[in-house]
Amino acid sequence: FSLSLMHYNQSMKNETAARLLSLNKQFYQTFGREFSSTRQRLQPGVQRILDTLTGDEALLDLGCGNGELARERMRRGQRGPYTGLDFSPPLLEVARHGWEDAPATFIRADLTSPDWDKRMLTPIRQYFNLVTAFAVLHHIPGVDLRIGILQKVHELLRPGGQFIHSEWQFLNSDKLKSRVQAWAEVGLTDEQLDPGDYLVDWRSGGR
Repeated sequence: FSLSLMHYNQSMKNETAARLLSLNKQFYQTFGREFSSTRQRLQPGVQRILDTLTGDEALLDLGCGNGELARERMRRGQRGPYTGLDFSPPLLEVARHGWEDAPATFIRADLTSPDWDKRMLTPIRQYFNLVTAFAVLHHIPGVDLRIGILQKVHELLRPGGQFIHSEWQFLNSDKLKSRVQAWAEVGLTDEQLDPGDYLVDWRSGGR
């Protein structure tokens, strides 16, 4: 199962948030390579953002997945330092392939950990012109966790830096809407979730 979490309030209990995070981690551990095979091209909106860059920016890519953003930067000749963070070993294994002589660093880090920024980024002694989080924040349950991530992003940006993020709007697709599952499938009830939270199934290489 892949989780898409939207339209939040502050009622979610810590144990429910922990359960959702566990489900997401289980999905990306189990189906990381299958997921990567469906993410071989960047979305048009991400391409447009790359069009606006000079290429020298120091970029931090949260939830970097299989590293396709870094590869597209390289194809465009954008040689600014790139740091990608993700918690999925299968995705990071794909991301790290072929970067021996290129300015890209991939780090395993869990954005829901309270010290991900200090533990992973302080040794690099680097601040960033641009931080991206494409299709990431909708996987983070609960207001407090999301605000905590945003505060850390702010601290990691250089003066005048930008944070650019995107979230799924899968309800605009009849095909994706048909894949919404009942929370009972994973032992939760609607009352335990924030309004607008959805459970979406996965059908490649297993369910």
